[in-house]
Amino acid sequence: MLTQRFLMLPLAALLALSPLAAGAQQSRGNVLVRNDGIYVRCDQCGTVDSIDQNVSQGSDHSMAGTIIGGIAGGVLGNQVGKGKGNTLATVAGAVGGGYAGNRIGANSGGGHQSFTVHVRMGNGSIANVTVPDASAIRPGDIVQIDPNGNITRIQ
Repeated sequence: MLTQRFLMLPLAALLALSPLAAGAQQSRGNVLVRNDGIYVRCDQCGTVDSIDQNVSQGSDHSMAGTIIGGIAGGVLGNQVGKGKGNTLATVAGAVGGGYAGNRIGANSGGGHQSFTVHVRMGNGSIANVTVPDASAIRPGDIVQIDPNGNITRIQ
């Protein structure tokens, strides 16, 4: 009799702890269960499965900047001086304008970073939402997606 009680105690403890070991949140229809056991009912809510970082390379406009800057610098340099001074000013203006245009063109059109958040919704479907910043979201968080595609973490 006493032996049966000792065998039942570990079995009861195992059954009691099994929902905690099963995962961070559980889903039942449109109802999500947080780690602390609080139920969240929300049609636009889900659990974050993963987050992917997207980096796109910008286009390099340095060649166009060099050409436009060289022409503009040459035209402005041509307005200065007479004779050989005029020629020297035109060449110096074209070189300076070309260099400045190259630097400006190289710095424009830089890369772009965004994040794709994969959310398993309460109804079992998957929603992929691209956001500019996902620093406040972690896999396993319960989040709400509004109609505009913004993600809000539910506390």
